[in-house]
Amino acid sequence: MTDSSDTAKARSFHALLQSASTEHFITNLSTTVGLHSLGPIVLPITINSEPSRPTCYLCCPSVAYIDYAREELRHFSGFRSLSRTLDAVLKLGYPLIRAAKLDRQVQINNWLLATNPLPDVPLDALVLMTRELAESNPGHVVIWRSLNDYSDKYAIRIFRQAGYQLYPARQIYLFDCRNDEPRVHRDERRDMALLDNGGFRFVPSAEFRDDDHARAQVLYQHLYLEKYTWLNPQYTSAFIRSMRVNGLLEFQGLRAQDGQLAGVISFFDCGRTMTAPIVGYDATLPQEAGLYRMLMALGTKRARERKMLYNMSAGAASFKRNRGGVRALEYSAIYNVGSSPTQRLAAFVVRKLLERVGVPVLRSFEL
Repeated sequence: MTDSSDTAKARSFHALLQSASTEHFITNLSTTVGLHSLGPIVLPITINSEPSRPTCYLCCPSVAYIDYAREELRHFSGFRSLSRTLDAVLKLGYPLIRAAKLDRQVQINNWLLATNPLPDVPLDALVLMTRELAESNPGHVVIWRSLNDYSDKYAIRIFRQAGYQLYPARQIYLFDCRNDEPRVHRDERRDMALLDNGGFRFVPSAEFRDDDHARAQVLYQHLYLEKYTWLNPQYTSAFIRSMRVNGLLEFQGLRAQDGQLAGVISFFDCGRTMTAPIVGYDATLPQEAGLYRMLMALGTKRARERKMLYNMSAGAASFKRNRGGVRALEYSAIYNVGSSPTQRLAAFVVRKLLERVGVPVLRSFEL
């Protein structure tokens, strides 16, 4: 992607978010969206200045690190003592994050998606951008999400040189087709065969009907909100329609014989990295229909065809490993150099807890 197309994409996204409140597009998100230059390109930023009013985890570390993590404790139902211990540790995080004022933030490169792949980040441009935003937003920390220790190793060194600290966030899986095409695993081969013969018609983004946007919102809700947690971004049909029409997300669907979408997946591209921020399927159909498997096959197929790095995000660890996903640790980079000593100390304690407790748990239980 060229610098000019990066900037055009950011300006289109900003114009969209200026047309209505963020709640119109994501019902559980309240933030202010702006633009700022990183060298020759322009990136979207979000600003949150009222830490007493938690919002969606996309802009709120207390929700990301504590509320969401406490929801994840459902995976430890068979380990009651461990679950109670972890819950007690997590509760300690509320006063720590409040003391660190991490929810009072300016977030750079925030496309309001679970994963925001990094553009090229030159050190000089990063230092300048960070200083400008810190000076124009006193009392705020500066945050970048979605750095990982597989594809962003060089960028992580740049961020550290610029004064950022790295806070572990979650474990993700990556499917890398940029240089060498991964081996086709047995499960991927079966998924592709099911996609070809599953009885659903493939629908490219250009062929989405207007009523497909509302249907896509329902399918996403079935999976990400009702099955997992309502702490996930609650995207509306207006968001889905606008992101597709403006070319910010590419959608693909599976249409059932009754004419309705039975499955939907969207793709967001940044350079040679792609993510799938919106996925959903008809939960009323039997699991044997394999809708989730077919949607994931659309993702791996697209990555192979375009020779891209597919960031498969978090969750469904064994499913993704069995299809060639490589495990990586994702971080948020936080700059709080201008904060008070008390705030920096609290942030330091949060980071150490994440490193010494959070990371071992993530790796041991493949969360």
